[in-house]
Formats: sequence, C-alpha cells, structure tokens
Amino acid sequence: MKIRKIFCVSTTMLVLFFLACSDDDNAPQNPINQLPEATQTGENTFGCLLDGEVFIPGGGTNPLDCVYQFVDGGYYFNLQGNNKDEDFNRTRLSLSTNAKELDEGQTYQLLENEEWNAFARFSYNANATFTSQNNSGTLTITKLDLTNQIISGYFSFDIIDFEGNLRKIREGRFDMQFTQ
Repeated sequence: MKIRKIFCVSTTMLVLFFLACSDDDNAPQNPINQLPEATQTGENTFGCLLDGEVFIPGGGTNPLDCVYQFVDGGYYFNLQGNNKDEDFNRTRLSLSTNAKELDEGQTYQLLENEEWNAFARFSYNANATFTSQNNSGTLTITKLDLTNQIISGYFSFDIIDFEGNLRKIREGRFDMQFTQ
C-alpha cells in the first residue's frame, strides 16, 4: 500500500511538472517583453506602451522616420512612429526639438512645442495634441553618433488627446539612423 501511495504522489507531481513547463501559446505575454530590445547600433526600432498596450510602428507608408538637422542656427530633431489599424486609422507618436541641440547622456523635459524645447506629440488621424507643462514627460538620449548618424534613447510622457482623455506613453525606446 505504501509503494502505491508513493507511486501516485510521484506520478501526480510529474504530471504537474510537465504541465507547468509546457509552452502555452495562449498564455498572455508581458507587453514590455513585446517591445524591441533597447539597442544602440542604429537598428531602426521604436516601441512603447500606449495606455498599457504595445505600440510598434507599422502599416501604411513611412511608418518610422527620424531626422536631426542643423537649420537656421538651431538643431531640430524629429522622430515619429506611425501605426495604422485594420480600419486604416493612423496613430502617430513623435518626439521633437525646436532649435534645441541634443547631447548624449542627457535627459530632456518634454514640454510645449516652443523654441528651445523638447516636446512630444500624439496624433490620431488628423487630430494632434502636444505635451505641456501640466502633461509632460522625459526624453533620454543614450547614444548620439553624428558620424554614423545614430540616435538612441528612452521616453515616457503623458498627454491629453483631442477628446480630453489622458494618454499614458510608457517604456518608450528607440534606436534609429537619422537623416541630417
């Protein structure tokens, strides 16, 4: 009787072990794990969580674009990621500077779209809103290589959309080759 009990307990534990180790394709994934790796080699990647959901550019023409240019005595940076859903609605997130030079290793407040500021924009179809003093965030530049035209970093911000809803952009990362 004792051997039978040991056999039953061992068999039950073995079955539970195999069930715990099995790959379940239906198991929910952590959204952060679905974002692109945080690299600094010009991989042309961009991703974040938009209200807790994964946002990665795709669909339509020019889903991802990056420029960093010196124009009329000031530096202008613009990185935009566009995504179209199955109904062809376009969501765009962008990070920009207005006559503001960026430096590697620095963190910038995302404020209003004004001269000398860094700012972010949220667009849905033709409607766009910008960060502000009350709804701001940060942009951190982890790599800026002017020779090889690579810029990488992290971002996070809050923004009020055109309908008055608070949109939360978190865990943002990018690794881009830019046009000068």
